[in-house]
Amino acid sequence: MAQIQDMMGSFELFQPTELERALDLLRRHGEEAWVLSGGMDTFDWLKDRAKRPRYVVDLGGIQELKGIEVSDDGIRIGAMATLTDVATHSEIRARYPIVAQAAEKVATPQIRNQGTLGGNLCQDTRCWYYRSGWPCYRAGGNTCYANAPGALNREHCILEASRCVAVTPSDTAPALLAVDAQMEIHTRRGRRTVAAEDFFIGPSIDITRMTVLQPTDLLTAIHIPARWAGHPMYFEKVADRKAWDFALVNVAAALDVANGTIQDARIVVGGVAARPLRMKETEQAISGHAPNEQTLEVAAQAAVQGARPLQFNEYKVALTKNLVKRAIREARA
Repeated sequence: MAQIQDMMGSFELFQPTELERALDLLRRHGEEAWVLSGGMDTFDWLKDRAKRPRYVVDLGGIQELKGIEVSDDGIRIGAMATLTDVATHSEIRARYPIVAQAAEKVATPQIRNQGTLGGNLCQDTRCWYYRSGWPCYRAGGNTCYANAPGALNREHCILEASRCVAVTPSDTAPALLAVDAQMEIHTRRGRRTVAAEDFFIGPSIDITRMTVLQPTDLLTAIHIPARWAGHPMYFEKVADRKAWDFALVNVAAALDVANGTIQDARIVVGGVAARPLRMKETEQAISGHAPNEQTLEVAAQAAVQGARPLQFNEYKVALTKNLVKRAIREARA
């Protein structure tokens, strides 16, 4: 088990000022390298010595990763833009308010001033068994301690469990899925774009990762297309405290409503699975219907279909249903 020492192990630090230099360092050092963005997740890992990279690549000096660009096609946000930058940007707030609201709900003002959008999206799960160094499935072991009798699993998943029951910790991820964001990734083979929905992966695909990023890959930007700009939207995060805490469950919704009927919808829930879940069954259930209470009840039931709560997190079933209903109800207003 990891020993909490508040003292980092030794490593070689690189602070490139150009993107190509950073990519070259990642290609050279591979799995021995660790990417540092805002550092809010990184420093926990390094201080507890649960992760001991030989090389750390600090992206803080790469200015081209920090900008926010607005165009008729949407908004492009550099992965190193701070959460405060995202939360306060006038065009993001006007066109895609749920993205700004989600960023504004992360942790505390001090952390948002330092933490980055890319870091919030790419952070690892907060399961305390895993982060404390227990040899669980995600860490390469042969059991899930959070899914054992008497385990502390109040914050863990109710959907898509596959050996591991840890959940995604990101607040911004559901909002970005709800607006059909695209992730710009630089790899060994060049640049590629991945839909936000496909960027996050569950343990059934790879239990050691939460995103498609390989050790030599780098998330460089997030592009939000114009498709959902100005449409009714809703975001809500439920946590034990209003500040600092990670979400127990969060929800993001975007609706396309015409003549009193839902034409199209995006409903995404976080905190219930290892990845932010787009509720496609819910979207299908409400498409073509008026957003009345009967439709909302059908949507809520669809959202938790197949849920398998653990010993201490059955409350998430009712919470998810209520949040989905509230998201549709409030977004239509």
